[in-house]
Amino acid sequence: MAKSRFEYVRNFELPDPLIPNTYIVVRIDGRGFHKFSDAHGFTKPNDVPALDLMNRAARAVMDDLSDVVLAFGESDEFSFLIRRSSNLYNRRRSKINSTVCSLFTSAYVFYWSQYLPDRPLKYPPTFDSRVVLYPSEREVRDYFSWRQADTHINNLYNTCFWALVQSGMSTTDTNKALQGTDSKAKNEMLFSQFGINYNNLSPMFRKGSTLVRSAPAEPSSSGAGSATDMPEASTFAVPVRPFEGLTGEVVILHEDIIGDPFWLDRTWLLA
Repeated sequence: MAKSRFEYVRNFELPDPLIPNTYIVVRIDGRGFHKFSDAHGFTKPNDVPALDLMNRAARAVMDDLSDVVLAFGESDEFSFLIRRSSNLYNRRRSKINSTVCSLFTSAYVFYWSQYLPDRPLKYPPTFDSRVVLYPSEREVRDYFSWRQADTHINNLYNTCFWALVQSGMSTTDTNKALQGTDSKAKNEMLFSQFGINYNNLSPMFRKGSTLVRSAPAEPSSSGAGSATDMPEASTFAVPVRPFEGLTGEVVILHEDIIGDPFWLDRTWLLA
């Protein structure tokens, strides 16, 4: 490739490699989404098609980048976990950050008409993003626990807020009414005033959306073949490579990720 006298400007590009052997989390967040959701008539407090669209955009990221082994989303944000051993883009921060955000945003626009066919896109949505490194499994689990706890806190508040507003109370009075209330008081308010049992609301609203790849089913050990049908002994000497979460169908879950069972069932996420 021919060089020019202008090529010296490349020396101003600084290397930005991420620390090796650390977990990478990329969190994207809707920019100006209060205005965006109002402009596009999102149902309050939760718009199911809009949330499904967020999930579809997150799946597009995982379909494109196999090193993203887990995604968790709520409202207008999504967090993506990239495995500790990943060498994606030589672990360049700017490259990883911009690619994840770009993939998500473009997919959000691309699939908009599929999920919100009766609501034309009035102007382009934008998302910002950041990269955070975590040194151990504990911090990764605590990070996703924090995001899921935040999902519950925000959804409980928003469910109360919009129930009061839709009953005729002003937003100013609603904020005052909810100020200083704890979870118990909010649950009691929902049930006594509006007949809403919070625990019966959609798990997607209460627990967010978790995307992982499904592990292949283990082969059955109850085959009916005879002894003469058994393969050669050398066949059993081939080690089975453990599932790494890099392949397989991306599935969407709405379940607890704070407790141990989710992680113990998917040990490859933190491998």
